[in-house]
Amino acid sequence: MSRRPPAGDPPSRSIDDPGPPFELEPGQTNAIGRMLALLGDEWTLLLVRESLLGATRFSDFAHLPISNAVLTARLQAMVRDGLLQRQIYQQQPLRAGYLATAQCRQLWAVLVSIWHWERTWVDDQVDALPAMHHRACDQDFAPALSCRHCRGVAEVTDIEARWGPSGTWQRSVPRATTRRRLRSGAADEAGLFPQTMAIFGSRWSAAIIGAAFMGTRRFGDFQTRLDAPAALIADRLKVFCQIGVLQAAAHPKRSDWSEYHLTPKGLAFYPVIATAIHWAQANYTGAEGPALQQTHLRCGHEFVPLLACDQCSTTLAANSIEVVPRRGEPIELGAAR
Repeated sequence: MSRRPPAGDPPSRSIDDPGPPFELEPGQTNAIGRMLALLGDEWTLLLVRESLLGATRFSDFAHLPISNAVLTARLQAMVRDGLLQRQIYQQQPLRAGYLATAQCRQLWAVLVSIWHWERTWVDDQVDALPAMHHRACDQDFAPALSCRHCRGVAEVTDIEARWGPSGTWQRSVPRATTRRRLRSGAADEAGLFPQTMAIFGSRWSAAIIGAAFMGTRRFGDFQTRLDAPAALIADRLKVFCQIGVLQAAAHPKRSDWSEYHLTPKGLAFYPVIATAIHWAQANYTGAEGPALQQTHLRCGHEFVPLLACDQCSTTLAANSIEVVPRRGEPIELGAAR
């Protein structure tokens, strides 16, 4: 069921060559902010998913509930951002395909983490999303977040995070975009990740959940650190409590104050954040240094995330993972070529 990449003239650089990281300007939006500007958009994340499952031609994406004009604009933006490479496969009439670049294919770990979180924590998603199968051990699996240095399982409570030289709250929030959100009901039609996009699908939502993982608890601290409007902070915190990733609790010293704590469901979202930040800092660098520095407390070394199979404990790779739909042949996650 994997799709054949379009034929045509070879690109100027191999589709498998990630090239050098993008060089960031000092004092500007850092790697985390750049990543959130790309992935904090419903359609971009969905198109990444489709690309990793082998979609290459415009018609492969046409089943999505999106107008041709918006789809064209998103594909062009992903080409500009280095996630897709446009390649001519027919001259008369002119037809072009969209190949996933090395940078796009490196997002497989983020996609797998989202897939598992939605299946585990979101009602009805276990039926909507197919199981993932590890070809190496021939078992359906769940990804386990691990430390590259010691290979031990890494829980969020095992990680110490601190701002690096280019890391501040303001520089980690992407600049406002004019991208439109999905129309009402489209997420269900498209088989999207509905609650992931409630967390990750706007720059402020992503910034607030990131602040929660960095220890922010009080409403006033969210507002001060992020420099966001109070009404917006209140709305996002309300949504996060409704979907169960945050829980409001009375302040231990001020009964008229509330604190917002990550729930087990919220803490379980950490692999998505960890793999996304790792992708960002591998692909966006600058002379200042990283935006975020993390230490795995169990081994004392820099934390670099890996995903391992919970069945055989081996490190996962994109081309060892199959998505198993209820009908049809398995689709290799590394089918995008």
